[in-house]
Amino acid sequence: MGADREGGVRRGAARGMAYAACGVVLLAGCASMPDSGDLRGVESTPRQDTQVRVFAMPPQDDAQPSDIVSGFLEALTSDDPAYSTARQYLTRTASQTWQPGLSTTVLQDGPGTEPSRSDDVNDLTFTLTGTKVATVDEQQAYAAAKGTYGVPVHLTRDKKTKQWRIDRLPQGVVMGKSDFQRNYMSVNKYYLASNTASNAQAHTAAVADPVYVRRYVDPTTEMVRSLLNGPSRWLNPVVRTSFPTGAGLEKGVTSLTPDDQNMLTVPLNENAARVGETKCNEMAAQLLFTLQNLTPIVDKVELRSGSKRLCSLGDDREGAGADAVATRASSQHPSYLYFIDSKKRLARLSVATPTAKPDPVPGALGETGKELLSVAVSRDEQSAAGVADDGKDLYAASLVSGGSLGDAVLTSHGPTATDRLTAPSWDAHGDLWVADRDPDDPRLLMLEQGRGEPIVVKAPGLDGRIQDVRVAADGVRIALVVTKGDQTSLLIGRIERTGETGGKDERPTVWVQELRSATPELEDVTAMSWAGDSRLVVVGREQGGVQTMRYVQVDGSTPEGPAPAALTGVKELTAAEDDGLPLVAYSEDGIVRLQSGGQWQKVVTDGMAPVYPG
Repeated sequence: MGADREGGVRRGAARGMAYAACGVVLLAGCASMPDSGDLRGVESTPRQDTQVRVFAMPPQDDAQPSDIVSGFLEALTSDDPAYSTARQYLTRTASQTWQPGLSTTVLQDGPGTEPSRSDDVNDLTFTLTGTKVATVDEQQAYAAAKGTYGVPVHLTRDKKTKQWRIDRLPQGVVMGKSDFQRNYMSVNKYYLASNTASNAQAHTAAVADPVYVRRYVDPTTEMVRSLLNGPSRWLNPVVRTSFPTGAGLEKGVTSLTPDDQNMLTVPLNENAARVGETKCNEMAAQLLFTLQNLTPIVDKVELRSGSKRLCSLGDDREGAGADAVATRASSQHPSYLYFIDSKKRLARLSVATPTAKPDPVPGALGETGKELLSVAVSRDEQSAAGVADDGKDLYAASLVSGGSLGDAVLTSHGPTATDRLTAPSWDAHGDLWVADRDPDDPRLLMLEQGRGEPIVVKAPGLDGRIQDVRVAADGVRIALVVTKGDQTSLLIGRIERTGETGGKDERPTVWVQELRSATPELEDVTAMSWAGDSRLVVVGREQGGVQTMRYVQVDGSTPEGPAPAALTGVKELTAAEDDGLPLVAYSEDGIVRLQSGGQWQKVVTDGMAPVYPG
């Protein structure tokens, strides 16, 4: 629970005091309010400087019930690690049973407070009200939410002390959107992909699992604990962790801090004492990826159990390290940007030499006269796929000079180009994905290694027609642009494969499970691309608004940082998971690119459908 209201004016008899030298702000805990009549919502907590920690004031003697409610809500927006000040507003029994870590409910404008009439002078009830925006569960996983919020908080007056305290309240906390943004930050923790094909590369993919942790309450230790506790429920079916069952921090460890050599030592309990070298290196890689997403100063981790050193692992600046154990999408560096040139062939531009002239790719898709509408290049940049100009046929070919194009690997029978094949997408296993928009037989399809009879992907819960498909580099998540009625949304699904035994003739059953929206605020998504381990860049429009470009997280939250510079008339968009490479778009000005912090610059005047590998 917390305090957040438009207008940003703090109320309270005791004013907040900022101690600049210590980086502390004290929140006023008691305000003079009537305990009858209308009680307005607690006002918004002003955004604080990133170096300022906020602490709350305890209840004053003889505080009125309304003061207790408002002070308690304020205390929940503080940086008090155990909510010890907030607990002072509760009775002893309520404090013992209240579990703030069970959930966080985020409201648009913060909780309003409405008192209820009572004939008992020693009992009062207030109802907390608002419009839900999101929830964060006990696993710290974020989910967008809608609807109204209305939860009672009951107060009683102690017969001996005559002090009002809260004796019944909901579990978890609730606060407004701006307080949530000040108090919490999104951090990726990393697990290892278990959803791998039998013909996949041996290298393991690291999968980002974004969670929200309190920004100023020892986030390093909190992220280590969160990683050890396991993946979120949504991601759990397709990832694994190398930490043994029951592994946790050593008893008595309350805080973790890197040393002056930028190494973090993590003491684990005896459940981790007997891990082998391979498992230990995977554990260390999971930790290092997680910690570097939080703070880049950590460049090495060491795992210990009791007096025993288990293993240590660093980044790749000094040779083989975490990236040799598992691969993150953000650590992959494509060699080329690809697009369809004025002759409707597949062409490419070197990302290392952006001033170089584009050239047709080697191989059939760049050397033959087959006119293309959309393309995709495999992540190893050895193969490519293209949809013919009429949207009907899908071709796949190697990027080797002299190869023949061969027959189409897939044909749609839709009546028009917009009723036929979407742009294709390659996954981390070398399999090719595409959607057929034929109104009489709409399907999501996967072709193993880009050839053979397509597998019809089961997508329970899919409601609408797929307009675009992009598989994440980790191979376990897929982004779909789906149209239903007059609304086009971006949905994220989990890829599950079953029935793979490794036999020559065995074909898996492939599912896309638990589709969820990544753009709850947009009603018309027109272009999208993966842009990081758990981030996408999207072009869309809010209800009644104009076209906009923004970053979104896979969980539907908005990441910190500025949105890309505005660009009108965007038709297609691509980004590399490596955020050091520019965004590239096809707009009314041709193909343009955007370096971080810069402005859009023209790359190719006569070209379309730009893509990075994937």
